[in-house]
Amino acid sequence: MPQDPMDFEWSYWIEWGRERILWLLAGHLLVSQVSRLLMEKYKPWCLMVYGMVACWLLLGIKGFAVILLHAAVSFAVAQFQLSLLTWLCSLILLSTLRIPAVEEAKRKWYDTENEYYLLLFTVSVRCLFCTSFSLEYCWHRPAQKSSHSFPWMLAYVFYYPTFHNGPLMNFDEFSKQMRRQEAFSVKSSLGILIVGVIRIFFWWCLAELMIHLMYIHALYSSALPLESASYWALGGLALAQVLFFYVKYLVLYGVPALLLQMDGLKPPALPCCVSLMHSFTKMWRSFDVGLHRFLVRYIYVPMGGSQSSLLGMLFSTALSFAFVSYWHGGQSYLWYWGALNWLGVIVENGVKRILSISLIQDLI
Repeated sequence: MPQDPMDFEWSYWIEWGRERILWLLAGHLLVSQVSRLLMEKYKPWCLMVYGMVACWLLLGIKGFAVILLHAAVSFAVAQFQLSLLTWLCSLILLSTLRIPAVEEAKRKWYDTENEYYLLLFTVSVRCLFCTSFSLEYCWHRPAQKSSHSFPWMLAYVFYYPTFHNGPLMNFDEFSKQMRRQEAFSVKSSLGILIVGVIRIFFWWCLAELMIHLMYIHALYSSALPLESASYWALGGLALAQVLFFYVKYLVLYGVPALLLQMDGLKPPALPCCVSLMHSFTKMWRSFDVGLHRFLVRYIYVPMGGSQSSLLGMLFSTALSFAFVSYWHGGQSYLWYWGALNWLGVIVENGVKRILSISLIQDLI
C-alpha cells in the first residue's frame, strides 16, 4: 500500500537516515564505545574529530566551513562577555539563513534540494548550540575557564548524535556530563542498546503504519474532504495528526537519545504523549524538553520570568515564543502559531492565579 507522501519531515529524515545518517551514527557509536573502553579521558576529543569528519562527508567542505565559521564568530563575540551582544550575534547569524542571495549561493554548492535543506536544518540547530555555549561563556566563573575553551565549543557543536535535528542539550549539562568519567561496562551498554533499538523499531513501525493507512496529511492538503467533514471528524483528524507528530518525534529524538545514553550522558526526556496533556503549559514543558530548557535558561529567567511583575512575566513569555517562531522560519503563520500558544499559556496561568485566591478556593 502506498504511503502518504505529504509529511515532508518524516519522508525527508527517513530517506537521509537510510542513505547515510544511520551509518554515520553507527560509526559514532563505534568510536564512542572504543574511546570509553580504551581512553575515557580523550573521549570528547575523539567524538569531536568524528563529528567534524561526518559533517565534512555529508555537507562537503563548504558546509563544514559555514558551521565552523558560525562557531568561530560566536566564540569571538562571547569574549566580550555581554549577553545582549551574544544574542545580537546569534540573531544576525540566524538571519543570514534567510537572505535570498546567500540561499541561492548555498544551493549551488549541492546537486539536489535535499542536500541544501540538510545544510539549512543543520545550521539552524547549530545556531542554538552556539548560542548556548556563548551565553554560558558570558556567565562562567574563572574556575570554569578550562571547560569553556574553543575546543570544548567544537566538541559541543560537532557532537554528532544531535548534529542535524537535535534534541537540544544545553552546554552546561553537556560539559558536566562529558567530563564525568564513569566505569564502563560492555554488558550494561549492550543491554541499553538492545532495549533501545527494540523500542525505536516499535515506534518506527507504528509511524509507518499510520502513514501508510491513515493518510492524515493528504486529507489536510485537500479542502474538499475537510469542508464535507463533520466537526467530530475534524476533531478526530486533528487528534490523529498530533498523535502522529508525537510518534514521529519518538523516533527522530529516540535515536540520538539512545546514542547519548551509550555515551554516558543523560538525554532530555522524550516527548510526553499528547493524549495525556490537557494544557499548553504542560505541552511546552514536556514535548520538546531540550528546547524548553533552552528557552527557560537563556530567555525566560534572564528577562525576569515568574519572579518579576505581571507585565514582566508577560513580556518574558512573549519573547520566548517570539524567538521560537523566528527560529522555525519566521513566516507569518508561525507568528500566529506563536501568538496563539502564548495566549493559551497566559490564559492558563491567569486562571490558575484566580483559582489560588482563598475566597475562590472557599467557593470551590
